[in-house]
Amino acid sequence: MNVTIEERVKKIISDQLGVKLEDILDDSSFVEDLGADSLDTVELVMALEEEFGIEIPDEEAEKITTVKFAMKYIQNELEKKNKKNLENL
Repeated sequence: MNVTIEERVKKIISDQLGVKLEDILDDSSFVEDLGADSLDTVELVMALEEEFGIEIPDEEAEKITTVKFAMKYIQNELEKKNKKNLENL
C-alpha cells in the first residue's frame, strides 16, 4: 500500500493533537482550527522530521502553520533530498 505524504502528515497531526482525521482539512491552522499550543507545534515538527527523515530549521518551522503548508514543505524537502541523492550516484 502506497501511503501518500498527505495521509502520513494528517495521521501524525491526528496522533499529536488528538484530532479526528476527518476534522483535519488542508487549510486547517494548527493553532486556530486544531487547538495546538506552542509545545504541540514543536512536538508536531519533531514528529514530521522523524517520519520523513528531514530537518526543519526553527525559522522554517515557525512558518509551518497550516496542514497545506506542512505538506508542501515536506514535499519540497523530499524532492531536494531525492535530487541530491541522485546527483551523488
